[in-house]
Amino acid sequence: MTVNVKIPTQLRATTGGEAVATVEGTTVAEVLDALYARFEELKARIADDDGLRRFVNVYVGGEDIRFLDGLNTA
Repeated sequence: MTVNVKIPTQLRATTGGEAVATVEGTTVAEVLDALYARFEELKARIADDDGLRRFVNVYVGGEDIRFLDGLNTA
């Protein structure tokens, strides 16, 4: 599935200035992996060995994934 990801202003330096990135994926984890493959520096900014850093908020349809299925959220 094609997904549009809104990139916050603070992270746009890692995406070459792109405000919206279009990638493929069916879960948040797959979408993030596609973003990391496209924008290598992004992973270092938002992820650690345990997954996403504490201060990183990801929303799907206006809902925080922490209250859904986490990285497995469709």
